[in-house]
Amino acid sequence: MENKTKKNVEVIGEGVGFDRIRRITGYLVGTVDRFNNAKRSEEKDRVKHGI
Repeated sequence: MENKTKKNVEVIGEGVGFDRIRRITGYLVGTVDRFNNAKRSEEKDRVKHGI
């Protein structure tokens, strides 16, 4: 019988950190710092779903 061992496999993206990416009004954003009041209001009024 053949001795099988695990190969060292590099995981793509491993060790790459990110905070959060959201899609708001068609844009992928991390923060709403640069949004005007209307877009901030839209984000605030959305229904939040738990993970």
